[in-house]
Amino acid sequence: MSDAIHADVTVRPPNMISRVATSLRQAGGKLAQEPLGLIGFIILGLLCLIAIFAPLLAPYDPNVQVLSNALQPPSLAHPAGTDEFGRDILSRLIFGTRITIQTVLSISVIVGPIGLLIGVVAGFFGGRVDALLMRATDIVLSFPSLILALAFAAALGAGLNTAIIAISLTAWPPIARLARAEALVVRNTDYVAAARLYGASRLRILFFYIAPMCIPSVIVRLTLNMAGIILTAASLGFLGLGAQPPAPEWGAMISNGRKYMLDFWWVAVMPGVAILLASLAFNIVGDTLRDILDPRHARS
Repeated sequence: MSDAIHADVTVRPPNMISRVATSLRQAGGKLAQEPLGLIGFIILGLLCLIAIFAPLLAPYDPNVQVLSNALQPPSLAHPAGTDEFGRDILSRLIFGTRITIQTVLSISVIVGPIGLLIGVVAGFFGGRVDALLMRATDIVLSFPSLILALAFAAALGAGLNTAIIAISLTAWPPIARLARAEALVVRNTDYVAAARLYGASRLRILFFYIAPMCIPSVIVRLTLNMAGIILTAASLGFLGLGAQPPAPEWGAMISNGRKYMLDFWWVAVMPGVAILLASLAFNIVGDTLRDILDPRHARS
């Protein structure tokens, strides 16, 4: 009985809960030393609050047209101006935050598990399984992600859900390759060897010993990818393959305002600024999370 207890203790992988708790305790100190990272978290938090409380924060209905107020410059009544239909741009940007956050979270929820599963399976089993999965990954990576997303979106039909699916089909390969690299390292650790020695099945080793150790790196990579996801989604919206009118999608707003750029710059510039801030916030947060979760990348 004592041998069984000793065996269980010996092969148990590092406690993920304790690792997360330790990382959270260290995060506060590291964020204090990284004011830029703190700013990124604040901006991201504000975007999430805006998305949640959009109906309370928007001064006007984003879809109500007041033609008499068309193309009004920024003012106290309309801080971001109005578009060609007299709709308040600030209100549309606020509601557009919901679409952006929804798109980013939906794609992350789809891409994260798929990339993690493919990567850890390839890295753990190796051989023909690794070769087959990685060649499929290489095929997807050989196409420019935006062009491939455009092809999928055009084939599936325009719409927000279609854009989410199209981007997801092109965004998983980097996650898979990262998870594979992590799995190749973790599978040779002492506790995995001990688990094999004490008779743990291959599936148990894969899902309870290797996959959890790859999750922090996958989370960091997903966060860094979110800026690219925002730009790709905006590109699809710009081309009319994303959220359809009258939805206040930022890319579609830029597309509608491009014809007024010379005389009424705010119609296209304001959603462009929103895309810039959101992408910048996700990049800063991803870089900061990398420093927190992986000391190898910490700044000296």
